[in-house]
Amino acid sequence: MNVTELKPLFDFEMMGKTAVNGVNSPHANGLAGQDILSVDQFDRETLQYIFARAREMREMVHRFHGSDLLKGHVLACLFYEPSTRTSSSFIAAMERLGGSVIPITQGVQFSSVSKGETLGDTIRTLEQYADAIVLRHPEIGSAKEAASYANIPVLNAGDGPGEHPTQALLDLFTIREELGRVDGLKVAMVGDLRFGRTVHSLTKLLLQYDVKLRFVSPEMLRLPLKIMNEVIDKGVEVRETHDVADVIENADVLYVTRVQKERFSDLAQYEEVKNYYNITPELMQRAKEKMVVMHPLPRVGEIHPDVDKDPRAAYFRQVKNGMYIRMALLAAVLGKA
Repeated sequence: MNVTELKPLFDFEMMGKTAVNGVNSPHANGLAGQDILSVDQFDRETLQYIFARAREMREMVHRFHGSDLLKGHVLACLFYEPSTRTSSSFIAAMERLGGSVIPITQGVQFSSVSKGETLGDTIRTLEQYADAIVLRHPEIGSAKEAASYANIPVLNAGDGPGEHPTQALLDLFTIREELGRVDGLKVAMVGDLRFGRTVHSLTKLLLQYDVKLRFVSPEMLRLPLKIMNEVIDKGVEVRETHDVADVIENADVLYVTRVQKERFSDLAQYEEVKNYYNITPELMQRAKEKMVVMHPLPRVGEIHPDVDKDPRAAYFRQVKNGMYIRMALLAAVLGKA
């Protein structure tokens, strides 16, 4: 039986899944039946396809509130870590498209995982009931492991400090929708760049564009060397600093992240950096008139609530875009145009 490859190739022996209902869809740009594990899977052509479908989903929701495109399909949401936006947006995406959801999102202590069940057995069980699985897990590589057990698409909703590909897709989509382009922009990422999987995934996606990158963090939370080397190897102009003031005047995108307490084994180190940044209205007075402030949320003090009134504050529009992107992805991996 043929499989449809998603180019560029990403560990195809592990990724390749039989297309939905045994038929490859010619309308899903190679995504039908595929896992969504890493941003390394996506080239610009595929990104353009996803963004076009997301815009269609947005229009459909605005006009009709939903559709029956995925009627009869079931999505299993398996979250080993807390989530508000990712879990809710996947659930909303599936239900807006007429499908249904098995929600294991309030903590796996309410599932057989609390009895010692392995990830493999949990995945093999859920695929008996569902057509796709969304997984969030605290360990890097967990989504790839889950995909090796499953015969249905697995979508990575965050694997520890590793990657968060669907978040990166919605982030890039937000930049494109807010500013009308990606090429030529200067993007500053602020906060926890060491453990911030959203930063890791977005940085990798941005390497496909003509951008300039600025990384702003305390010394202990600098971007991992492996990712920094990828940036350098691509020839992208990049600078690091500890001070937001060094980048605020020229940034087209200020992408702010929280310092993640749950990633620290030494809480004394967390206390040192937890309030390192605070984006205030006063600081925003120095920013460009046309720029955007983004945040994957939740925030814990790094953006002052008064900034919410600034039209350049895009983080709640960013949240809404997450539903449209995930609607587009679910329709694609389930073989629906």
